[in-house]
Parts: sequence; structure tokens; C-alpha cells
Amino acid sequence: MSMVRAALTDEDLRMLVRGPSPDERALAAHKLCRAIDRETLSPEELAKAQEILRMMARDATDLVRRAMAVTLKSSPLVPRDVALRLARDLDNIAVPILNFSPVFADEDLIEIARRGGPVRQVAIAKRPTLTEDVAGALVEVGCEEAVRLVCANDNANLSAKSLQRAMDRFDESEAVLAAIAYRNALPLAVTEKLINMVSDSIRQHLIDHHALTPELAVQIAAGGGERATLDLLDQAGRAEDLGAFISHLRRSGRLSPSLLLRGLAQGHMAFFEWGVAELAGVPHNRTWLMIHDAGPLGLKAIYERAGLPTRLFPAFRAGVDTFHSMTLDGGPRDRERFQERMLQRFLTLPQTAARDDIDYLLDKMDRIAAASKAAREPTRHAEIRAAAH
Repeated sequence: MSMVRAALTDEDLRMLVRGPSPDERALAAHKLCRAIDRETLSPEELAKAQEILRMMARDATDLVRRAMAVTLKSSPLVPRDVALRLARDLDNIAVPILNFSPVFADEDLIEIARRGGPVRQVAIAKRPTLTEDVAGALVEVGCEEAVRLVCANDNANLSAKSLQRAMDRFDESEAVLAAIAYRNALPLAVTEKLINMVSDSIRQHLIDHHALTPELAVQIAAGGGERATLDLLDQAGRAEDLGAFISHLRRSGRLSPSLLLRGLAQGHMAFFEWGVAELAGVPHNRTWLMIHDAGPLGLKAIYERAGLPTRLFPAFRAGVDTFHSMTLDGGPRDRERFQERMLQRFLTLPQTAARDDIDYLLDKMDRIAAASKAAREPTRHAEIRAAAH
């Protein structure tokens, strides 16, 4: 092999096979592995190199196998069967290859996580990237430290379902809950659930980094109910995981007709659409078509399928019609002004909503008006100062 001749002497190869001491054979193994990793190999050379690696993986000396695992831990040239053999070896041999090797398939890592024990679970959790399937398997079967590490790994693709499973399994582990709270991004459903479970210091981090006001955090922690849920939507804007958030609300028994009506009255049409789709068991795209159907029957049909109260249908019909009659104009505080106009029109229509809902909408209008006034104050003061000069 040309690359072997360039990097090693014949004595090195003899030392690898028949070296008198483990240290000498480990040194020869290290040199050969570095040569394999650094050289550009032809297909024939690669095949010969991989046969040498298979021979080293069967070496009786731990030092030889460890030298190989450490030197080639990140190399794509290690045959998959060799990587799997090393992953079943002693802990100090398995860990580096499990930490970094790119040759494992997802099914390999999942099987090792299920059967390999805590040391190997932790090693996999530290990998530079983890797919949703592997990360989910670690959450499902991993020890507490492995779950903490995978949740702390922002390059681990964790679904909302997996994050909630981690919270369910380790609901009393401050370390696991903190790891989830400190992720770069969290689904709304996870944030809402987590804020009730963590210490004051971690709750403050959620407030500071995940679009929660202190008032809202207190409301959620104290069971603030529907008002806190809708304010959470206000804070988060257009959530990419709105469908998962809606499913979470239904599982927790909070996807009520009153909540949908309040959301619609504030202009949260996507929230209303996904909520009706969830209750009706109909895909969102079909629900959207029925809600926004220009004819009189689409909304009524999907509304009845969702099992929503007949007495509230006129209010929902008025809300949808009002939404269709209005548009966002793209100006400053566009969203707030749109909500204010939506609420004004909604509240002037004949109402069948509960008194609590009406009181809430009136209070929401007051809060929007107060925020709008506060936003205008600096401009008004500037105009007064300019006039004085």
C-alpha cells in the first residue's frame, strides 16, 4: 500500500502484528490510524486499510483497540462493523467512537442506547448532532444524566413530544428541567408546562429568553387559565408549533369553546383554525377551507363536527365575518391596532357569549389602549418640545 509505505516502515507493520509489548503495538496502531485518516486513498488502498482496521479491532491488547478508537473517532473511513465492534468494547474504547463516529446509522445508535447502559447512553447524548429519532429514544430509555445531556444539546433535534416526555420522566430533577429551560428554542406547549415545574431562577430565565412577561409567568404559575394562554400567544407571535400547542391544550382539557372565542375575538385566526381542526379531527388545510368558505355552510359544518355549542355559533360566525372584513395595513403597532378594531366590532355585535368572556374582552381592549397610549407618549412630548423651540 503506497500510503502505508509513505507513512510507516515495514518495521512498524511487524510491530503492529508481533510487537513484544502492548505499548509498542499501540504506538504502531496509532501511526497506522493517523496515516489512514490523513492520506487520500484509492478504493483498493481503502479496502486494504479497512482490513487492517478489522485486524486491530480483534487485537487482544486493550491499548491497541483504544489507540484505534481515539485516533479514528471522527473518521468516516472506519467500517461500520468495526465501529459497532468497538461500541461493544470496554467503556474507555466505546466512548470516543460513540461520541463522534459518523458511520453509525440511527438504528445502531438507538439499539445501543436501549441495550448499552448508562455509559453508552451518555456518550451518545454528547454527539455533535442527534436526529429526532435518536434523541427521542434517549429521552425514552436513557438514564437521568443521558436525558439531561441530550436536552442540554442544542444540536439534538428534540420534538415537543420528546421534551414533554423528558419532563414527565424526570419531573423532580432540577438538572433535567434546567437543561430543557436553557435550550435555545422551546415549543409553546413545553414552555407553558415547564414554567410550573421549575425554580424561581430558572423561571426567570424563561421570562428573559422565551418571550414571557413576568406578569404572564406569574399568571401561568398561579393557574391563570385562559387569559394567560392567549397572552402567551400574543407574546410568541406566529408559532411554528401551533398545532402541537393546540394538541397540548386539548390533552390538558383546556381547549374550551370560551378559549376559542376569546382567541378569535382578538384576531388569532390561526389559533381558532387549528383549535377547530383538533376538536373536529379534520386536517388543518381542510378546516381552513371550510372556515373561510364564502358560502354559509362550510363554517357551520366544521363547527358542528367539532362539537362546539350551538348557542355560540352566531358569535363565532360574527367573529369570522369581522376578520374577513379587516386587513393588516403594515404600519407601526399594526397588530395592536388590528386587535383593537377587531374587539370593538366584535363587542358591538349581538352577543351570546358568557359575561366572563365579555368582561375579558373589554379588559383586553383597555390593556391595548393603554399600551397604545404609552407608545404615543414619546412622540407627543417630542412634538411639544419642538413647538417650544
